[in-house]
Amino acid sequence: MKKWLPGMALSLAFSMALSAANAQSRYLLTGTYTGGKSKGIYVYSFDSNTGKADSVSMVEASNPSFLAISPDQKYVFAVHENGKDGKGGRVSSYSFNKNLGQLTLINTQSTEGDYPCYVEVDKTGKWVFVANYGTGNFTSYPVSDSGSLGEPMVTIKHAGTGADKSRQEGPHVHSTNISPDNKSLYVADLGIDKIMLYDFNAANGNITPSAAVAAESRPGSGPRHIAFHPTKNLLYLIEEISGTVVVYEYQGDKLKELQRLSSVEKNAKGEAGSADIHVSADGKFLYASNRGDFNNIVIYKIDAKKGTLKTVGFQPTLGKGPRNFSIDPSGKFLLVANQNTEEVIVFSRNAKTGLLTKTDNTISVGKPVCLKWMDK
Repeated sequence: MKKWLPGMALSLAFSMALSAANAQSRYLLTGTYTGGKSKGIYVYSFDSNTGKADSVSMVEASNPSFLAISPDQKYVFAVHENGKDGKGGRVSSYSFNKNLGQLTLINTQSTEGDYPCYVEVDKTGKWVFVANYGTGNFTSYPVSDSGSLGEPMVTIKHAGTGADKSRQEGPHVHSTNISPDNKSLYVADLGIDKIMLYDFNAANGNITPSAAVAAESRPGSGPRHIAFHPTKNLLYLIEEISGTVVVYEYQGDKLKELQRLSSVEKNAKGEAGSADIHVSADGKFLYASNRGDFNNIVIYKIDAKKGTLKTVGFQPTLGKGPRNFSIDPSGKFLLVANQNTEEVIVFSRNAKTGLLTKTDNTISVGKPVCLKWMDK
């Protein structure tokens, strides 16, 4: 028995070292607009020790602009942001092989609308929701045990207009956000300046308008994306047109506005084009991106008791069109997808101050517009 102990110890040490390495190495999935340099969805291996990424694989797809990953990380859902006669959008399901880092198409369904720009999967992994920007509606789908998307189940179209006639001539659903308790669906509509509230039943997939009044933004603000606080009943909304972040407290299907503040520097002039919003995993900081004339990330400190925000800094994204960004699961880095300059910029992140610092790491990829993480 003693003869085997050194070998067993060596094997155990190797296994522990391998596990530690894998814990710091994850897959980064990148959705893109195609037609130029990009051909589809790209998969990279990202090292959270160094902030470096290596190319792993790519699957061809048409404008796979936004992605969602199933809770068990077996499947990836992607919208194809195309449009034609009110039913040109598509959504696809892919299986993901973690050993190879490869996506394989399972099936594709119509989104029942044009130019889908957002996809969300519920906490059970059994239901998927897609936002159709072009036609101002959203659609839900059942997901089978094998990961395939069923026929469209519920499609709801919004109605109305907004104050900005060039952008808000009709409804434009920009995101479908499932609540942390999986019982409500918050649908941000840029075209009608509202977050529409829906009750969701995960047992049968039913979606019904909530009895609560929709949360109305100020005229011409353009609600876009939502981020939930990890431990408090708070959600944060980024408004694209006005360049504004709004803090809401929610209880069930009731929303109470707590704070509204600018996402651009004081007295700054120009188009905000605000795009994405995320809360750090520890709930201490909020980040939001501005495109337009600013191309930066605004950093807010979150009040530990109230959940309200205080601006602590602005970080240029070193490129143009930061449509999407993501904090890596280790919390050490924040990656920005600069759509117009066709690269992902890696910033190191100070967990104590929330501030960002440029690294020498970049990922060259055509028109990146969505970043998602997958464990190895």
